[in-house]
Amino acid sequence: MSRDAYADAEAVFRAALTRVDPLAMMHRVLSLSGQTLRIATESECFSLDLSQFRRILVIGAGKASARMALGLERLLGARITDGVVAVKEGHVELLDRIRLIEAAHPVPDERSVHAAETVLGLARTATAEDLVLVLVSGGGSAILAAPYADAARSLSLADKQAVTRELLACGASIQEVNCVRKKLSGIKGGRLAKALGPAQTVTFILSDVIGDDLDAIASGLTVPDQTTASQALEIVTRYGLVDRLPPVVARLLADEAAGRAPDTPKADDPAFANKRTILIGTNFQALLAGRDKARELGYETLILTSHLTGEAREIASLFLAMAKDVNVNGEPLRRPACIIAGGETTVTLRGHGLGGRNQEMALAFLAGIVRAPKDVNGAVFLAASTDGSDGPTDATGAFASVGILKDGLVKGLNPAAFLAENDAYHYFEALGRLLKTGPTNTNVCDVKVLIVP
Repeated sequence: MSRDAYADAEAVFRAALTRVDPLAMMHRVLSLSGQTLRIATESECFSLDLSQFRRILVIGAGKASARMALGLERLLGARITDGVVAVKEGHVELLDRIRLIEAAHPVPDERSVHAAETVLGLARTATAEDLVLVLVSGGGSAILAAPYADAARSLSLADKQAVTRELLACGASIQEVNCVRKKLSGIKGGRLAKALGPAQTVTFILSDVIGDDLDAIASGLTVPDQTTASQALEIVTRYGLVDRLPPVVARLLADEAAGRAPDTPKADDPAFANKRTILIGTNFQALLAGRDKARELGYETLILTSHLTGEAREIASLFLAMAKDVNVNGEPLRRPACIIAGGETTVTLRGHGLGGRNQEMALAFLAGIVRAPKDVNGAVFLAASTDGSDGPTDATGAFASVGILKDGLVKGLNPAAFLAENDAYHYFEALGRLLKTGPTNTNVCDVKVLIVP
């Protein structure tokens, strides 16, 4: 049987995307019968009598929140009194009752401050007679920027931008990044829950975090913060960032750790008494759909893990080793084989190129092929982001194979040299091997697909 491994790898990835379409997931979780709103997932089921509420408000943030909002509008229609959702620029839908605000990602901008102020403004109008539906997905941390301020200290947007850039460049995990960001925010780490006061609140979350830690997704807007200021201070110290941060930021972290400034609210805070959280979509659900598609295409298939972490170029070595084992030893699967994994890796910036963690992983895979191309002949590796943008680029990810390596060498492109500059984008762009989907309006971390036909 003749196979197009590139097309098959992309088909597996797109099947994974389809499974975590926020619009479909909202319809799967929510149903309406008269005035009764039913919310049901694999783990819980409850109903709300909408006639008991004076208003229904919708607020939210994240790359997938516009499409989640579309699902709510189609279900509730004119029952929605007011709403505002902040999204990454370009990740939009046509909405009738819920306002959209576009902002920057991954580094916040003035629009991010405006978005946070608008969301907080609406949240603070909520009363005990209101139902607030909160839509949260990955990206919300940058999209909502409310620099911390109290009577003794005040952060600026520039301070938050500087911290974000340093954290993204040092190789910190998303959990570590968000741990620090929560301590510097007036909306993250459960502080939005406090702004909502007595209103009954249901938060719907689409996870882009390894392990689906609710307080790490979009920096935990409406859930208790399990992290401490001391942990945040340890993170910036461990990465050697203390002297690189704006002085006001370093002082705030030290003050919070010492109890001189309030830490983020914890589980015993009364603000969480009337707040419920529903997880509607995960990376593992996407992997299951990818597995089903691969089997449909005739591949022996294995989901390796949904908890992939670590430096992107190092994880590439794992996939390269697995491609060799399948080709040479028929393990852990016999050919034709498809190995799928999910998670979110990191990149420590060493050069001044352009790319993202998925492109970097694909390029590192190519750089590894150079040493033993025969062992992985025919294999195709695809690393891609489910949100449609890998790092600060318009690419979702990139393909890697012996054929792509050879095409690059013919053009005088050395993958190791591009890797040293963190310049995967320009390498793959020159060969036409970037995958571009445009904004997908979903976000459940990354998907890696290894095909050995």
